[in-house]
Amino acid sequence: MSVHGAVAERVEVPRGLAGVVVTDTRIGDVRGTEGFYHYRQYSAVDLARSRSFEDVWHLFVHGELPDADRSAAFTAETAALRRLPDGLRAALPVIAAAGGRSGPLAGMRTALSLLGAAKGFAPVYDIDAGRRRRDALEATAAVPTLLTALHRLGRGLEPVEPRTDLSYAANYLYMLTGSEPDGERVRALEQYLISTIDHGFNASTFTARVIASTGADVAACLAGAVAALSGPLHGGAPSRALDTLDAIGTAERIDAWVREQVLAGERIMGFGHAVYRTEDPRSRMLREVAQRFGGPRVDFAVAVERRVEAILAELKPGRELHTNVEFYAGLVMELCGLPREMFTPTFAAARVVGWSAHIVEQAEDSKIIRPAARYTGPPAPVEVPRR
Repeated sequence: MSVHGAVAERVEVPRGLAGVVVTDTRIGDVRGTEGFYHYRQYSAVDLARSRSFEDVWHLFVHGELPDADRSAAFTAETAALRRLPDGLRAALPVIAAAGGRSGPLAGMRTALSLLGAAKGFAPVYDIDAGRRRRDALEATAAVPTLLTALHRLGRGLEPVEPRTDLSYAANYLYMLTGSEPDGERVRALEQYLISTIDHGFNASTFTARVIASTGADVAACLAGAVAALSGPLHGGAPSRALDTLDAIGTAERIDAWVREQVLAGERIMGFGHAVYRTEDPRSRMLREVAQRFGGPRVDFAVAVERRVEAILAELKPGRELHTNVEFYAGLVMELCGLPREMFTPTFAAARVVGWSAHIVEQAEDSKIIRPAARYTGPPAPVEVPRR
């Protein structure tokens, strides 16, 4: 088969490209059989337990963890980029109104395009590494401002302007609620955000890299990633995992409810993962975060987890189905005071750091991502019928 003058041999691969290695990356990896994932050379869970969001963001941008002075400088640099251009701020009420019940994630696709135009983002193909990094920083810093403003406008509230004296996580909660949050909630949210910055070549990350391979600007790449994330099979599970807790209701109903769902062939949201064959390390860490809060809701969630895993092991032996990140992510975000409609947008406020790093890395390679497809339609050519 000839492709653009070169002979290309077709390679059959699994559906969904499962397990197919498509490129090299220095950003991180997921080792599913070990229950481990890392950012650069560091355990992502260890980073979430010990460092700030800004420090980990610095790691993604510069390839190394900062010392105290560099951390302070990077924090100040990114905080100064939070405010939106005036033209974009003026357009947000229209975007929020047009989005209706679709929510801030849908509105952010449009807002990112306007941000790129207002900031003068150029195609990554046409600019140097320093400019790519700067565009990525500006877009990433603006995402929490966009999401919280669109959420508040959708509820008939005025947006809250960002503050440069608050950390990334604290400022996010402040812009969302209009009140300065307490330290316990800030740290819990920060640990969740760190734990979800990157996770291999998931659908949204791969989408961002495909678009970056065309040489498009950073905003276009991020808008595509957000579009991929909006699909319920990718980014919609944290609130659905809480729906599971609500549907069960009480500890006495756990076993009967779970058995009914499994025997009916229904999926139990918050359990199972496409990569992990052990306990999801993000779930383990976020369970610890939730247990710091304590209370009946947390105790109930832990009881549900234990019984669901036991019943799944009984009814689906050999499947190794454990809680995934969404199960405790929803609980942690609820404990931090976030409404359920902001769970997936909050995920995006973390993952944008990872997307941006992948966009910058992909831009180093001038080869466009262009796979083939197997045609399964009617045989061709067939003579075109005359009228």
